Amino acid sequence: MRDKAKILCIVLAGVLALALAAGAQDEQWLQYHSEREANRIVGDMTMVRPASVSGKPEGVQLPQFKAAEPYFAKWSTPMVTDGYLWMALDRAGDSGPWDQLYIDSNADGRLDDETAVAAYRTDGSYTYFGPVKVVFETEDGPVSYHLNLRVYTSNGKIRQTYISSGGWYEGEITVDGQKMYCMLIDYNANGTFSDASRDPSGCDRIRIGPKNTRDTGYVGKYIEVDNTLYQAEIARDGAFVKLAKADSVKFGNVRVPETITEFSAGGENGLFTRKPDKGLLSLPVGAYRVNSWSIERTDDKGMKWQLQGRYFREGGDFEVAEGTETSLEIGEPVTTSLDVRRNGDNFEFEKALRGSLGEYVTITRGGQDVRELWKMEGKNEDETFAKLYPIPDQ
Repeated sequence: MRDKAKILCIVLAGVLALALAAGAQDEQWLQYHSEREANRIVGDMTMVRPASVSGKPEGVQLPQFKAAEPYFAKWSTPMVTDGYLWMALDRAGDSGPWDQLYIDSNADGRLDDETAVAAYRTDGSYTYFGPVKVVFETEDGPVSYHLNLRVYTSNGKIRQTYISSGGWYEGEITVDGQKMYCMLIDYNANGTFSDASRDPSGCDRIRIGPKNTRDTGYVGKYIEVDNTLYQAEIARDGAFVKLAKADSVKFGNVRVPETITEFSAGGENGLFTRKPDKGLLSLPVGAYRVNSWSIERTDDKGMKWQLQGRYFREGGDFEVAEGTETSLEIGEPVTTSLDVRRNGDNFEFEKALRGSLGEYVTITRGGQDVRELWKMEGKNEDETFAKLYPIPDQ
């Protein structure tokens, strides 16, 4: 009996070991990189503006500053309990550029134990820092992250600080037996890589494909790779991804005008691009915001023209439910506008094309902006002066 029990334990232990090994294989680990010009190298990063604080923050232990009135701000990140880290800008001398940065790099709520980070460049009204390292304590141990900062100064005072992510994750992964390259981008610069939202500004980015692909999707519940839908799990700190073929996914229909040749929408499910069939397409059930639409036509000379609408706000939000059809009134007609502003003795003109939901619309011919369609004739009252001007792009 003891022998049988022993054999059973060994078998169960082996099964458990195999299960754990299979689970471990699901976590595909990526490598972390940081660069001073991460936004130019990677792209698809935005800048956030930390909340500035007037006066010295109460209860925060501070270093000895050179400036009589240093600048204080809070960088928001869900990676720490308080939801933010303190930062302060100082000068190396009694006056001059704001070229010294203190940041709570160990998330202990104080700045007096920090060493000032010197700016690497001062260019006119801007001062640049980075990549600046901070360390988060997690259940799996410490995790490093980097920030890049740009500080705008006017008349000796700091007017605004801009922060972008200074790091990203990338590496080779296997998708359905094929080797591909994956990149995770902390788009909203808050220290995490797993943010999903139908507001594009609050959603991180993911790329899967050839190593140099720029085809970027939203981090979300799903991702499509080679026309196959996968469930995606992204590590909060960006260290790994998990992909599994999506089964039993519920879909709903979306109807757009039949003139729409391409449509994309994003939300917590991810980003989806579709070519509607006579105005009809399907998406996984969930909440979305229109990302873009395109209308393509060919003129009698064989030249391809394209209208494209982008940059939607809340007016582009919609819901997809199982067994129902959601109709979206997007596309044509588009409207034109011309804004005229006086700047001293000069006048400034700005043109714009807008869609029905307030989105920006561009028009191209053969893949190039159609500049010659936008012209303006200026005349004085007695028409002794008359000139035809191209109107600058928005």
